[in-house]
Amino acid sequence: MTRPHVLLSVAVSLDGHIDDRGTERFPLSNAEDFDHVDRLRAESDAILAGAETLRRDDARLLVYSEERRARRIAEGKPEYPLRVTVTRSGDLDPDLRFWHCGGERLVYTCSERTTVDHLAETKLFRGFPDVLDDLGARGMKRLMVEGGTSIHTAFLEAGLADEIRIAVAPMLIGQAAAPRFVNPAEFPGGPARRFHLEEVSKVGDVAVLRYLPKVTSSSPR
Repeated sequence: MTRPHVLLSVAVSLDGHIDDRGTERFPLSNAEDFDHVDRLRAESDAILAGAETLRRDDARLLVYSEERRARRIAEGKPEYPLRVTVTRSGDLDPDLRFWHCGGERLVYTCSERTTVDHLAETKLFRGFPDVLDDLGARGMKRLMVEGGTSIHTAFLEAGLADEIRIAVAPMLIGQAAAPRFVNPAEFPGGPARRFHLEEVSKVGDVAVLRYLPKVTSSSPR
């Protein structure tokens, strides 16, 4: 069984935060970068975000470009990638936009029952390696992971990420308690392990860095 290629996608401030603690939402990215993310979504077979990201952002995880959706259909794919979330409690608001737009939805949960059993397929969560095995069995070849912090941390701690896309926004959040890309963890290789920097690009006023975690800087290409 072949697991999907795993792309972690995140936008961070210059001081390393992915959000602030305020109630007013503001974009870390820009229109050009949002369009690039939309293209990556369209190229994916599944998009995953944690339950807290759905609650916090009311995220839909859609492909917004009609042209890209039409291209997916022409290629024999569903109009939208499979949208996936992971929840410990199973307690998710059925009124979130995630449940009422786009295509198929899949929930991995630690609970025997969820509040959205009638809105999505649910499966017992047995860890992210099992999630990747299950998605691979469903024919998913590319998985895009859009957070949040605990989800990104879990994928990196388990050595499951094949690619990291970091969009660095030209701003400072300056709040010690604001969430970051990852939490403290025992990452494989620790700080001595250097990822391979595959690409750096300028997207408007945002710098986009593309890393390959499974390729160390000293490894032959």
